Amino acid sequence: MNFKSRIELEDLSNAIGAIKSQIGKIIVGQHQTIELLLTALLADGHVLLEGVPGVAKTLTAKLLAKTINTDFSRIQFTPDLMPSDVLGTSVFNPKLTNFEFIKGPIFSNIVLVDEINRAPAKTQSALFEVMEERQATIDKTTYPMSSPFIVIATQNPIEHEGTYRLPEAQLDRFLFKITVNYPTPDQEVEVLRGHHLRKNMAEAIADIEPVLQPLELAELRQKTHQVHVEDKLLGYIAQIVLETRSNKSLFLGASPRASVALLNSSKAFASIKGRDFVTPEDIQFLAPSVLRHRILLTPEREMEGATPDDVVAQLLQKIEVPR
Repeated sequence: MNFKSRIELEDLSNAIGAIKSQIGKIIVGQHQTIELLLTALLADGHVLLEGVPGVAKTLTAKLLAKTINTDFSRIQFTPDLMPSDVLGTSVFNPKLTNFEFIKGPIFSNIVLVDEINRAPAKTQSALFEVMEERQATIDKTTYPMSSPFIVIATQNPIEHEGTYRLPEAQLDRFLFKITVNYPTPDQEVEVLRGHHLRKNMAEAIADIEPVLQPLELAELRQKTHQVHVEDKLLGYIAQIVLETRSNKSLFLGASPRASVALLNSSKAFASIKGRDFVTPEDIQFLAPSVLRHRILLTPEREMEGATPDDVVAQLLQKIEVPR
């Protein structure tokens, strides 16, 4: 069905297409992962990528960062990492006879936190304030983060030795938890063909060009704010989240932050699809990524082999879809 958008979305569509084209030079498949990352970028939300080793989680995050002309830093989380290694530390300057604050790697625009679950709770706590409030308070001084500021974290769901469970309060600060799956057989052949023909991966990554400036990204985000959401869809989002708090399969339901996340991401996703209005299908598509890390199954359901995605799917089937 053809319709005339009430918001000028041509620039947004061109930018999204250009980013996908640049990432597609190296990444084969992973279309849903890339689309969700772009949705989070427009919705100004942090992302947790979960998948087994070797499915290009880190590479995809690095390529996304290269398509935007902003600062990028990478932090490898390890068990011996300290909060000061993330935030920075004050160093005595003998010439000025005072302490000078040296900013850590978190002071960047796009921050890749690799294997986030390998650091203990003390180090994880260093991310709480910066992820929620876009600022860091060190030695009674508050340092704001420059815009844009997005944390993209990766973790391995299989390996448990030497890892730490992320605190629920920290998980709640991620807009999405994206599950990165294995490629299909055809996609794997395409990966092999690319590696066979490509002589140097470092050169291929260096060839990725930035297609978006920070000011342009800020303008695109403003457009997503203008996407229309009907009142009945606001009620639909609220009902989905409320249902997680009373569901017998869940020990912990989603917070109001989940409702806001589902709203903002739905508006961003609709704009990526070239629409100036949200549909129930947008909400249904994004609900698993918004909720899977915010809910906890009861021990009985875990023993039965159920997953958070199973429960979210049941909730969506149970709740009447507004039309």
